[in-house]
Amino acid sequence: MKPRIVILSAFLTPFRSGAEACVEEVPLRLFARYDFTIITAKLRRDLPRRFLLHGSIPVMRIGIGHPVDKWLFPFLAPFAARRLRPDIVHAVLESFAGLALVFCRILAPSAKRILTCQSTNTHLFIPLMHRHADRVTAISSVLMERGKSFGRDDITLIPNGISIAEIAHARGRHKRQAGRILFVGRLEQMKGVDTLLTAFAEIVNSGQWTVGSEGRSPSLRIVGDGSLRTELERLSRELGIADRVTFAGYLSPPALYDEFASAEIFAGLSRSEAFGNVFAEAQAAGLAVVATNVGGIPDIISDGVTGLLVPPDDPTAASAAIVSLLTDQAECLRLAAAGEESAKTFDWSVITERYAHLYDALFARTRDAAL
Repeated sequence: MKPRIVILSAFLTPFRSGAEACVEEVPLRLFARYDFTIITAKLRRDLPRRFLLHGSIPVMRIGIGHPVDKWLFPFLAPFAARRLRPDIVHAVLESFAGLALVFCRILAPSAKRILTCQSTNTHLFIPLMHRHADRVTAISSVLMERGKSFGRDDITLIPNGISIAEIAHARGRHKRQAGRILFVGRLEQMKGVDTLLTAFAEIVNSGQWTVGSEGRSPSLRIVGDGSLRTELERLSRELGIADRVTFAGYLSPPALYDEFASAEIFAGLSRSEAFGNVFAEAQAAGLAVVATNVGGIPDIISDGVTGLLVPPDDPTAASAAIVSLLTDQAECLRLAAAGEESAKTFDWSVITERYAHLYDALFARTRDAAL
C-alpha cells in the first residue's frame, strides 16, 4: 500500500508561481510511488471542485469560489485532510497553507507534518508554523537561517526545480538574438524593474554602447505582468528607451521558454527574493545572468563564476555589468556555460528525489509508531 500524502496549497494553476510549481511538479513525478491528493482553495466559481491534475493527481478545491477562499483555507483544509486519513501532510508556502498545517496537528494528529518555506515576504505566525511541523524544508539558505532563529536547526534545503528538457527543446527551436536582454517576473516593487529600466537607459543614452559590426544593438524584453505595468511603461517613455523595450505581458511555458531561448543576457535586479526560479531557468537556457546579491539569489549565482551579482537599487553597477557582457563575448559565453552546468542540479528529476527521501523517512516513522 502506497503512503497517502496530502499536499496543502492555497493556490494552484491557474494561479501558479514558484511555490505552486513545487506543489504540482513533485506529485506528478512521484505519483507511482505515493498516493497524492492536493487540497487547494477554489478562488473562482468557474473552477471545478474536483479534477485530476494532468490526468494523474486528485485535486480538491475548497471554499465558495471567491478570492476570500484563501483566508478560509487555513480553517477548511484541515477538515478536508482529516477525511483522507493521510500518513503525511505537506504544506507548501508558510502563509495560508502553513497555518492550515498548524490546525492539522489537532484534526489529523497521526499524520506527520512537513512545512516547505518559500517566501521572505510573509511574517505572521511563521514561528508557530515551524514549531508545529515534524520536518521543515526551505528553498534557500536565507530561509534556513530564518528557521534557525526560530530554534529549528534541522531544516532541509530543497530548492525549487526547473524543467531542463523543456528549456532544451525551446533552445532547439530558436536562434539567439544578439544584444537581447531579458527579464521575467512579476511587475511589482520587489522585482526592481524600475532599476533595470534606468540601467538600460544608461546603456543606451550615455554612449556606453556602440553598435558593432555585427549589429549587436541592445534591446530589452520584459515578460510578466503586475500592478506596476502602466507605471513602468511610462518610465520607459520618460527615459527615452520605449522604442527598445518590449512589454510582452505574462507568458507560460512553452512560450516563456521560447523567450529564454531567444535572449542573450538575463537581468533580474530584485530587491528581495526567496529563491528565484527564473535565474536557474535562464542559466539552463544558456544565458549569461546579471542579478542582485539579495535573498536566495546567491544560492544560484556565484559572482564571477556562474553570473554577475550587483547591489540592489544600483542602476550604474547593473549597467556596467550588462555592458561588460555585451562587449566581451568570451566572458559572456564563459559565464553562460558555467551557469548552464550549474543549473543541472535544479532539474525537477533531482529535486523530486530529495522530497521522496524525506517522505520515505517520515513514512517509516509513522509505520514504526503504528506497530
